Amino acid sequence: MTGETNLEVLLRSMKPELQAGTYVFATVDASTNTTGLAPRMAFEEQEGKTLILLQETAEKHGIAAEFPCRMITLNIHSALDAVGFLAKITNLLADLGMGANPVSAFYHDHLFVPHDRAEEALQALKTLGDS
Repeated sequence: MTGETNLEVLLRSMKPELQAGTYVFATVDASTNTTGLAPRMAFEEQEGKTLILLQETAEKHGIAAEFPCRMITLNIHSALDAVGFLAKITNLLADLGMGANPVSAFYHDHLFVPHDRAEEALQALKTLGDS
């Protein structure tokens, strides 16, 4: 299953979709069992395990977290070696003064954007796809 590599096709066909829920970024000790936390993502770093999880889950489990954000999924199967796709998107959001944390998974790219600016980010991405 090879993903799309053509930048023009990726931008035109990405169909951004705002997912439900507010997410946060947290870090826990690498030995912490995260099974009951159901993180969207877990990544092992030298300093500890980074988690992206629902804010309500972090609060329920007493996990300190940062960056309340919303997740926007770019609904196109982008190739893992596609050139310029996320650069174009993150530059667009940077031009709006908005930080974003992109995460690439096997099939799709996902953007974690400030929760209070999620609709603005979604509209900007839709406009980019239409142009």
